[in-house]
Amino acid sequence: MGTDKRNRQKQNRAAAREARARQQRRDAVKSRTVKWGGLIAVIVVALFAVSRLDSGDSTDSTDTTVASSSSSSSSEDPTTLTTLPGEAITGDTPCPKTDGSEKRVTSFEKAPTMCIDAAKSYTATFDTSEGVVEVALDTEKTPNTVNNFVVLSRYKYYDGSFIFRTDPSIDIIQGGGASNSDDPGYSIKDEGTGFKYEEGDLVMARTGAPDSAGGQFFFVTGENAALLNSQGTYVTFGKITKGLDVVKKIIGLNSGSGSLGGAPSRTVEITTVSITEK
Repeated sequence: MGTDKRNRQKQNRAAAREARARQQRRDAVKSRTVKWGGLIAVIVVALFAVSRLDSGDSTDSTDTTVASSSSSSSSEDPTTLTTLPGEAITGDTPCPKTDGSEKRVTSFEKAPTMCIDAAKSYTATFDTSEGVVEVALDTEKTPNTVNNFVVLSRYKYYDGSFIFRTDPSIDIIQGGGASNSDDPGYSIKDEGTGFKYEEGDLVMARTGAPDSAGGQFFFVTGENAALLNSQGTYVTFGKITKGLDVVKKIIGLNSGSGSLGGAPSRTVEITTVSITEK
């Protein structure tokens, strides 16, 4: 009986050692899986970020650039924004009245002629659902771009439009319609290159093609916009003088869903854009 007991104890100890060995092997496999799984996840995220920059900031894909084009199918969802249509102007675009009495126009056959006095100073005031933003427009460096924006504003083109894009990866908020496919019906020529993008800038959006800007714009809200400096093709035509906190609040509404970096988590409407001159 004593011999049988010793044999059973010996067998039990061997079984326990084998069980511990199996558990150690399982633990080692699990540790390697977690380690490599985490590393793979990091690599995937890094490659995704690089691909966004490559496609958006180097090759000008309209899916991720600060694009404004009817040829782009991207739009901000889930909000499904719509702007109310205004009247249409066929033929030449006459200079609008300066007293704010023009009817709203949202369709133009031709880009406007020069309607502003480049010797004067112009201020654009954006009255939005998140607050007021005032911008000093640069008639010295970009008179044609400013002229286009002033004419559209005085025709109330932007009234009732939206900030539909908030993109923290390049620190911009984009507006001028209900989505990046909206345009006034024409495009304007680029006015310079080699722009460097800084906080507070007001910039025209366009596709990767030259001379493709129309009515859309974006505000620079932070230093990540410097990623666009390698292109420098988006025309900066104004600087925020009041309301930088408002545009920062708007980019803080980024929902993380929707195309082009994400739509705001709530609707951001541009009630009016008014122009003053002196």
